[in-house]
Amino acid sequence: MSRRASNWRETLRLGRTGFLIADILIVSLSITLAYWLRFDGRIPEPHFTTMLFSIPLAVCAKVPVLMLLRMYRFSWRHVGIREVLGAIIACNIGSAALAAAFLLMREVVVYASVPRSVLAIDYALCLIGISGVRLSNRLWALIWERPRTRGRAKGKRALIVGAGDAGTSLVRSLVEEGASQYLPVGFLDDDRGKWGLIIHGVRVVGGRRQLRTAAETHRAEAVLIAVPSTEGPFVGDTVSRAREAGISDVRILPPLSQLYSSEVHVKELREVTPEDLLYRQRVSIDTKAIEQLVRDRSVLVTGAAGSIGSELCRQALRFRVGHLVCLDNDETGLFYLEKDLEERFHGRSISYCIGDIRDRRRIVEVLRAEKPSILFHAAAYKHVHVMERDPAEAVKTNVFGTECVVDEACKHGAEAVVMISTDKAVDPCSVMGVTKRVAELITHSYNGRTVTRCMAVRFGNVLGSRGSVLPIFEEQIRRGGPVTITDPEMSRYFMVTSEAVLLVLEAAAMGQGGEVFVLDMGEPVSILELAKDLIRSHGLEPDQDIPIVFTGARPGERLCEELLTAEEGTDSTTHEKIFIARLGSQWATEELAEQLERLRGPAEGGQRDRIVETLCALVPSYTPCETADAP
Repeated sequence: MSRRASNWRETLRLGRTGFLIADILIVSLSITLAYWLRFDGRIPEPHFTTMLFSIPLAVCAKVPVLMLLRMYRFSWRHVGIREVLGAIIACNIGSAALAAAFLLMREVVVYASVPRSVLAIDYALCLIGISGVRLSNRLWALIWERPRTRGRAKGKRALIVGAGDAGTSLVRSLVEEGASQYLPVGFLDDDRGKWGLIIHGVRVVGGRRQLRTAAETHRAEAVLIAVPSTEGPFVGDTVSRAREAGISDVRILPPLSQLYSSEVHVKELREVTPEDLLYRQRVSIDTKAIEQLVRDRSVLVTGAAGSIGSELCRQALRFRVGHLVCLDNDETGLFYLEKDLEERFHGRSISYCIGDIRDRRRIVEVLRAEKPSILFHAAAYKHVHVMERDPAEAVKTNVFGTECVVDEACKHGAEAVVMISTDKAVDPCSVMGVTKRVAELITHSYNGRTVTRCMAVRFGNVLGSRGSVLPIFEEQIRRGGPVTITDPEMSRYFMVTSEAVLLVLEAAAMGQGGEVFVLDMGEPVSILELAKDLIRSHGLEPDQDIPIVFTGARPGERLCEELLTAEEGTDSTTHEKIFIARLGSQWATEELAEQLERLRGPAEGGQRDRIVETLCALVPSYTPCETADAP
């Protein structure tokens, strides 16, 4: 009874009572019409009485089956083959249940003479009716909406690249949303087996090599790339072909890791970005493990307005977090984050808190009020050369801010704390890198003191994050150059923000506490080649249209970053791109606390030399930058 009552409540909550009433009517009419057809419209008196008693029995046998199979939890506008198959299965089970009921009740006089042919006719009518109701919206679109859409004058004529699931869903969304700015006129797909197929009234007219011809034939004004799992070269080649065809309006669906719902909508389309052109690594993710980690739990993210923090917020909401707490000291950033999350996840439970991780009283207030189960600590100062100028501020935030957050999270009973670290913490040569290494030491030292699992996740640069090279290069190209690069030999590890965050979440799900996880960022990318590719993506030539200038390394920068040192090594995990660093000897808790106290005074007093001296003692592999300018 409880499950049935729950399904009734779910049905009412989702506004599917219309389908429930329709199914009750269909079941009732099916059994009635089955008797009428069986007896050629003249039902004898005994069978008429049997028919009347059969109607409620049929409803009780079939409708609960439809509810148990969740046939009322679907979007009418986006019904597909899965829902129709579900209706067929439900009708089979329901008709079998009705036949069994008649068999068990054959000793009851009123059910003693039910013709077998009535059951067969009833099954066929019920199947047609229940499936037909669910397909009615699609049939209406086929008969009325699609011809009306084809005939409208509004909307750019668009070619859809990709005739797979995403492309199919996109065309359906374009057709159903009459106000859309695009009118689909043809599919392009490199799979020759799909050529000539008609999907939702739109024909697959060829592959990408035929883009120019298709654009001329169908007078296309836009190209929409609907292949979320593709990689950079595919996107770059498609954009180039579109430009050759004279089409400048090229839009793309984001990668799967950035699709925060299971349905593809027109609103997901966006302009092609440098990240799409240069890098689209596909990462397999254990979504069940992530959902088990955050679903229905309270999650707090520090630095929530930053690149990593904001994506952590979006992905946590994607995996049905119970309550999300966004903490940042950037008022404007938090304002825009709130706007973004409200648009994407309207109605979800989210709190937005202004606060500095160095303010222990504020951190305590937030933890007491929100009681998070999991805390992702992404707040930090990250720009290397800026922190070289102000090491005291780097220490206050990256070291003592981390200590404050981890300490109070453990005191307030959080289940897990995950600190976001960086490849610059390995053999650090910058203040930023060494303070993040100390933050790792602090996080590790708190593991085991309470029930809280404390761990860190270390990775390299993320494409398109604030202050990263791509936005800087993009702005320089827009101004006509020059593009400035530190050194022709400089290289960095890169990963798409959403995929890096998904790996962070999966590492957190598998972590037992005390680990420093390392993400495999692939091969390092030459910054010079990255700049050249980006210039070419604008239809320009490096050193001809846009000059490239080498400026020399700034304080604290190095040419190549490492995720691990030879001395550390790694242990593998169940995920091919997640490893655990073997960090060797660690500070004892008491000794680390003493060193931190030695660091606190110089940090508060802005004493650069003593700060550097103490950091060297804390992290012996730290090599201070000798060219750092004094403030």
